[in-house]
Amino acid sequence: MRSAAVFLALLLCLQWTWAQGESGEVTGTDTETEGGNRQEEVQFEIQGVGAAHDQSSSQTNITPDIWAELKELRDMAIEQKVELRNSKSKIEKLEQENAVLESRVNTSENLVAELRRENMVLETRMSSSENEVAELKRENADHPKVAFSAGLTDAGHVGPFNTEITLKFSKVFTNIGQAYSPTTGIFTAPVRGVYYFRYTVWGVSTSTWFGAHLYHNEKSMAFNEDYNAESSHVSVSNALVLQLEKGDVVYMTLHPGRTIKDDLHNRTIFSGFLLFAL
Repeated sequence: MRSAAVFLALLLCLQWTWAQGESGEVTGTDTETEGGNRQEEVQFEIQGVGAAHDQSSSQTNITPDIWAELKELRDMAIEQKVELRNSKSKIEKLEQENAVLESRVNTSENLVAELRRENMVLETRMSSSENEVAELKRENADHPKVAFSAGLTDAGHVGPFNTEITLKFSKVFTNIGQAYSPTTGIFTAPVRGVYYFRYTVWGVSTSTWFGAHLYHNEKSMAFNEDYNAESSHVSVSNALVLQLEKGDVVYMTLHPGRTIKDDLHNRTIFSGFLLFAL
């Protein structure tokens, strides 16, 4: 565009110069002088036009470089915009993943808190159970275990005697707490409490009475006997619960004129044990 404008200005100047030469209104000298001036002006204008044309050509050469740079800048801007969009998408995805992780962490924390509460409950129960066990151990230590069971003899018949005798059950099966003495036949209560006692007496002699007494201290608590009219095996038994003080004794006696029997089959026995202490 600039080259065209310069070229048009040059044509206008040449046309004006030709118009002045054809008018004839000036003298020869003036004409020569004016001609010389005109030639100088024309030459100057031509040089100016050339310079302008060179400048325009230079600008024309520069313009494509500017457009190339602008295009490059535009491409860079587009690329940056695309990268920004991608980064935004990645950030949104990371935020979603972070929200999921936070939810899982919260859930895990709730589970941990619940497990801690349950553990505390279990520890409380365990402590309570341990205290109960310790209390039972103390009670057992304070109140000893007591139980005994013994058979009379392997010798066969015992009696009859003219006086009442204490039966010595010498075949000891069980004697926890060592409260029964096979030497004397007497059970001595180690603690105040409630005790259970049981006995069985066997007789085989024909036409004889057999039986036995159970005593608490000096008092007869039970007496069982029977008459064996024929030659047969006959037995009697009894059981009772007694409240004893510490040091009380329990034993069995054979009444005068009575006879009983025992053998390897342990048919005549005496047993007892502590139900609970008082």
